[in-house]
Amino acid sequence: MLGGFDRVFEIGKQFRNESIDSTHNPEFTSLEYYQAYADYNVLMKQCEDMLSSLVLKICGNHKVKYLPLGAKEGDELEIDFAPPFKVIDMMSELKKHLGEIPKNLNSDEANDFFSKKCDEQGIVVAHPRTTSRLIDKLVGHFIEDDCINPTFIINHPAVMSPLAKYHRENSQLTERFELFVAGFELSNAYTELNDPIVQLERFKEQLKAKEMGDDEAHGIDEPFMDAMFTGMPPTGGFGLGIDRLVMILTNNHFIRDVILFPKVVVERKKE
Repeated sequence: MLGGFDRVFEIGKQFRNESIDSTHNPEFTSLEYYQAYADYNVLMKQCEDMLSSLVLKICGNHKVKYLPLGAKEGDELEIDFAPPFKVIDMMSELKKHLGEIPKNLNSDEANDFFSKKCDEQGIVVAHPRTTSRLIDKLVGHFIEDDCINPTFIINHPAVMSPLAKYHRENSQLTERFELFVAGFELSNAYTELNDPIVQLERFKEQLKAKEMGDDEAHGIDEPFMDAMFTGMPPTGGFGLGIDRLVMILTNNHFIRDVILFPKVVVERKKE
């Protein structure tokens, strides 16, 4: 995008050094694209159109049967991909469960508030207990599991979204959405942050979290910052986990079942 291409896309393999569970594998396949002069509203419509038409083409209708992990035969979910998809504003929905939330989400007060709420709910949060991690755990506890039909969770706090552009009506939030289906994330997208000054400040905040022990926090990406200071157009960026989509369409519980050569964890015997 910085080099002048107004639309780019890729379907390819990704590699992340992360743990393995039913929906995570170090190697996976994703669709990723960026479009100049598009925002997250445009991307949401594109995502909705793409998935609803894809499911209709493959299945002959918009409904898919899916048996969640741990459920018994006969307890299949009927997932309806017919548009329009449901939309949930993240912090407004959390407010229904938590009560009044501190306005400054980057403050110590907010961190104490969310930490206390996690403790009250018995939610385990690994250290460092950053505000980003705390909110993420609360969203998972109160919201994500109920997202059976395709549901956009939108307007994430800036503390959770270092690369997303601040919301045009509330600088505490960002123009970001995640699409959840059957209780797990299928897509992540946002209006890209293209202000180099704000991006550098975001990276500095992420660096503090990284130094505290947050392995998922970003450091400062110097080449990226050098490029951004040359000028980047308003851009929308979108990512979709293809393996997870295939899981749903083929009624599989584990991501390893739809990957040709999944990583296998081998326990070594002690000498």
